[in-house]
Amino acid sequence: MDTNKPIKVLIISSEVAPYAKSGGLGDVTGSLPVALRKNGVDVRVVMPKYKSIKNEYFIGCKYLGSYETHLSWRKQPAGIIQKDGDFTTYFIENNYYFGRDKYYGYDDDNERFAFFCKAALEILQFIDFIPDVIHCNDWQTGPLCLLLKEYFNKFADYKNIKTLFTIHNMQYQGIFPRYTLEMLEISDWCFDSVEFYGSMSFMKAGLMYSDMISTVSSTYAKEIKTFQYGYGLDGVMRSRADKLCGILNGIDYEKNNPETDKRIYVNFSIDSIEKKKQNKLELQKQLGLNQKDVPMISIVSRLAEQKGLDLVSWVAEEILNRDIQLVLLGTGEKRLEDFFRDLAYRYPDKISTNILFDDTLAQRIYASSDMFLMPSLFEPCGLGQMFSLRYGTIPIVRKTGGLSDTVTHFDRNTKQGNGFVFEHYTSDGLLWAINEALSVYYSDDWKYVVKNAMESDFSWNTSAKKYIELYKKIINCD
Repeated sequence: MDTNKPIKVLIISSEVAPYAKSGGLGDVTGSLPVALRKNGVDVRVVMPKYKSIKNEYFIGCKYLGSYETHLSWRKQPAGIIQKDGDFTTYFIENNYYFGRDKYYGYDDDNERFAFFCKAALEILQFIDFIPDVIHCNDWQTGPLCLLLKEYFNKFADYKNIKTLFTIHNMQYQGIFPRYTLEMLEISDWCFDSVEFYGSMSFMKAGLMYSDMISTVSSTYAKEIKTFQYGYGLDGVMRSRADKLCGILNGIDYEKNNPETDKRIYVNFSIDSIEKKKQNKLELQKQLGLNQKDVPMISIVSRLAEQKGLDLVSWVAEEILNRDIQLVLLGTGEKRLEDFFRDLAYRYPDKISTNILFDDTLAQRIYASSDMFLMPSLFEPCGLGQMFSLRYGTIPIVRKTGGLSDTVTHFDRNTKQGNGFVFEHYTSDGLLWAINEALSVYYSDDWKYVVKNAMESDFSWNTSAKKYIELYKKIINCD
């Protein structure tokens, strides 16, 4: 490797914010390239052109042409749209596969993302960019690692390309029928390497065929090697432990800055923290809650079992019996949506349930709340607690995954710690942590935990440098 030349990285992802996002994956792949570029990396991004992407994002874009991608007997066109900005993004256009209302959840998702992976490799011939490393993300991109190793590396432009596969959530693995391998035009003798209980796992393809594997926190890297968190692939993770590392995600500290953020009602800083209360009053007004100075606990989350919202539901009435307000924003499982709607109907003065996703409202909730509830069953990294810390809103979390790596329990003796942490996934543990937070809230110690939170640094700069070191290691490995 010529150390005078910038590292060239091609990030492949099914979601990239702000264009397409259903969770943390989109946030990460929308922020990491910006930080990498600031650190001298020549980074580009490839993603599908979904129907739901706003037309305004394509103003001023370049159409580079199209090519045909073959999946066994299938033949589909792949158009290339280039958008320049903080980083260059290439959209792969195919209305048959991506002109749909949702990103995932279709019977032919195996074909859709097999097409995406193959088209993403073929695009190199049309964009005059041969990367040192292709950085794949989650199951949707797993087959790319397989295709590169078993087919494309026979060609000169591809033979020296290395791959990094990042696990954002091990629970979602892309399990499809065995014939999917034939669709990829890969020999059946490879099936044992990607087999998962008689089917093909796109996640396992990425794990087995990538040069290195990363996940989004050091604690989660340890957890996925266990039966509890490995979702059937813990043996694979243990067998590839020497190729696995954890790099904590970050957030954009320029965009998410309480001193300058135009999305919140009133800007504030550590030195003007009293202005945070003005945000609470304005949010109470917007949501129809009583405008009074009581502890406000918030939840901004996908409504799913993983996020620990069953725990909240089990003790919700006991929580609301306290002199607090609860604000929830998110969508997800219907049973949880219905539960929180009903709770708001029964406690209209104490809870605001918002079953939608609204980026501006989310930011106002982070800036206005006193505490942020994230009692996850498991959490690979988590970004919500990082946003809340940035805005001086104190996280109440369970000790798992990235929550363990970012939130430390406040010690009233030493005045150290930036949140409140409980260990076991029980309603008693959750209530204990909430009571601890409320006890500190009503004491003079609250100013210390808020200061500690706002001084925490989980910006992308540190994480980007760790990725760069990993890219260098990958490039130099045999």
